Amino acid sequence: MPTEAAELVFDEATKVYPGRDAAAVDHLSLTVPAGEICVLVGPSGGGKTTALKLVNRLIPLTSGYIRIDGRQIGDYDVTELRRSIGYVIQQVGLFPHMTIEGNIGTVPRLLGWKRERIRDRVGELLELVGLDPEEDRKRFPAELSGGQRQRVGLARALAANPALMLMDEPFGAIDPIVRARLQDEFLRLHREVRKTVVFVTHDVDEAIKVGDRIAILREGGRLAQYDTPQQILEHPVDDFVADFVGRDRALKALTLKTLGDLELSPATDDGLPRLSADTSLRDALAVAVAERREALLVVGPDGSPLGVAKREDLLR
Repeated sequence: MPTEAAELVFDEATKVYPGRDAAAVDHLSLTVPAGEICVLVGPSGGGKTTALKLVNRLIPLTSGYIRIDGRQIGDYDVTELRRSIGYVIQQVGLFPHMTIEGNIGTVPRLLGWKRERIRDRVGELLELVGLDPEEDRKRFPAELSGGQRQRVGLARALAANPALMLMDEPFGAIDPIVRARLQDEFLRLHREVRKTVVFVTHDVDEAIKVGDRIAILREGGRLAQYDTPQQILEHPVDDFVADFVGRDRALKALTLKTLGDLELSPATDDGLPRLSADTSLRDALAVAVAERREALLVVGPDGSPLGVAKREDLLR
């Protein structure tokens, strides 16, 4: 298994469970480019988690192929395959009797890493996910909040520097405020480590926020549309996709652009609300409506004015 981000290909991947006529995943074909986040969404019975578990052979394929950087998953030793893929689930699955250091170091230990190397890697990852490298490594899972445990789960999945990560509803059990923070933290991490990620969620808004590409699955695991969030929101292929992403898809599309993407008017300092250039157009519109303003002052990282965004420009 490569250690850099790997291309993942589903090629007519099909799963039919014994005793059932209908497929759980039906001739799924798509390519996840190396270093991108692919989000699987769809209704209940759409085969999202089944498709995910086919990749690391927790569930065997009935027919078709799945390839990682051109190599079929069936050609790997199953233990080698699973140890080389990062896996994050909703309930985290930390070992309660192990310290945080022990949990994060699980796969490196199995791979025969030396103790000093594991210790250094644990410290590096705790810092990367926003936890204290010295204090938190000694704690046990029961001593952490749900959000902190989820961060540890991310660190554990990254521990052996996998080329591919599978994430099954990783933030689904977290309250909305912490969930939004974890999404932001995950995207920051991804910018730094650039892994190939397959991410399952039932939340369309989450899919739009985190995905480079979104695969919308119909009931029975058939692919309805696979495209960028913007293309899916602006050009749904049929009524099923349009209904699934919601009637407010034009508003959702505003989350994909920021104030910094606009052509701004010359800056003024006349008491306008100040928003950073990385604010999404949707959030900017919410501020403009809430404060009954027709314009907003856009500022850079140092707080210096960059220009003025007019309310009408947010909707173009």
